[in-house]
Amino acid sequence: MQHAPAARPLLAPALSAVLALTVAACSAGGREAVRPAGTGAATAQSPATLPSPAVPPALTRGQARAALITEADLGAAWVPTRGAATWRDEVLKATAERPDCRRLLDVLYTEELFGAAIAPRATAALDDAAGGSQLHYRITSYRAADIDRVLDWLGTLPDTCGRFTARAARGAARDVRVTGMTPPEAGDARRGLRVTVGAGAAVLTVDLVAVRVGDDAISLTNGVLGEPADDATTTAVEVGTRRLTEVRRQGRAQV
Repeated sequence: MQHAPAARPLLAPALSAVLALTVAACSAGGREAVRPAGTGAATAQSPATLPSPAVPPALTRGQARAALITEADLGAAWVPTRGAATWRDEVLKATAERPDCRRLLDVLYTEELFGAAIAPRATAALDDAAGGSQLHYRITSYRAADIDRVLDWLGTLPDTCGRFTARAARGAARDVRVTGMTPPEAGDARRGLRVTVGAGAAVLTVDLVAVRVGDDAISLTNGVLGEPADDATTTAVEVGTRRLTEVRRQGRAQV
């Protein structure tokens, strides 16, 4: 059977078009393949939706675990946790009338700073066997803008929840005070709070710190009945941020 002679010349333009599209995709560095879900096509009216070529792939769980701090980073008194501290249920399991203050208490109790739907990539829990402190540490991968919104929210709490009364399950009153604290200059953005919860003669102090490194976040709580060891919080932030930054750099180099 003979083919129509006019059909053959169409192959060259079609092949050229395919090659042009392939070259364009390669020159873009594969950025379309990592466009965040829901960004859609970029328009002149929405430049913020453009995917950034500087955003690295999300950490694997192995990479996130490699970026965790360990007891060796904090000193000889620190050991892997032996279980949840008794004050977690006895003091932190409480509620408040104001929504922001209630959410803060929930964050301190559950450790879910970014919400229950955002699972952490890796976690560590350490106890100070000598001083009684317990430090919980998490690495979570999330969109940078959403991490910053949580950091901004933390920054409002010393004003909105500077002092309030919380109620435990059996109605016992808890005197709660929230003040800002300045974490070390680490990562791309950071925020810190110190929360004290008075429960009768006992006073629980919890430091809450979050640091953003690109599209990853470190969050930690360091709590103790009494005065917390500031050096543990500072060391965890400084060492942890350096370690996460290095793991992210190595991950980009392997892509």
